[in-house]
Amino acid sequence: MVKTIEQAAEEFARSFHADDFSGHDFAHIERVRRLALSISEKEGGDRQTIELAALLHDVADGKLGGTIETVGTFLDGKVPREQADHILSIIDGMSFRGGGRPELATIEGRIVQDADRLDAIGAIGIARTFQFAGKFDEPMHVPGLAPRKQGDKTSPTSAINHFSEKLFLLKELMNTETARKVAEDRDRYMHEFVERFLAEWEN
Repeated sequence: MVKTIEQAAEEFARSFHADDFSGHDFAHIERVRRLALSISEKEGGDRQTIELAALLHDVADGKLGGTIETVGTFLDGKVPREQADHILSIIDGMSFRGGGRPELATIEGRIVQDADRLDAIGAIGIARTFQFAGKFDEPMHVPGLAPRKQGDKTSPTSAINHFSEKLFLLKELMNTETARKVAEDRDRYMHEFVERFLAEWEN
């Protein structure tokens, strides 16, 4: 049976993320795909481009051992060159990197970025934060340790500091109205969690 490009991309991403325990496993990829396609139902955009960018976005993540060239090699000959370039531009431009990056140029890019950011907040975002911290030997919490300034990748940090350093910023960075509505509730839940965490820590 001939595979669709979406099926091939899913298999490729599933294999790439098979041994990940940092919160960037294939379950994350699948949630981002579902979120992105759900947002697309209200916001528009080319669904195939959105789905492929969602499936492949973390294959280019350097901290996971990926590169944008790996994605480009996979796409070569499977989709038209213009579409491949569009997918690569989405993936290359969607990471947080301090939150000050230019807005993605297309609705497809903005939707996939929103989906990825939504999966970083709320209950799932909390779980992924602690999973990531454990994977990279960061403590849950260090009283008195200030959050890192934007762009600082070398100073000590903690799982709890990651909320102030990144996660609490994401609600205001959503591109689409659909994602903003979802982000409101997830952001509120995170603030409640951190408040309770710190109260319990002190007790």
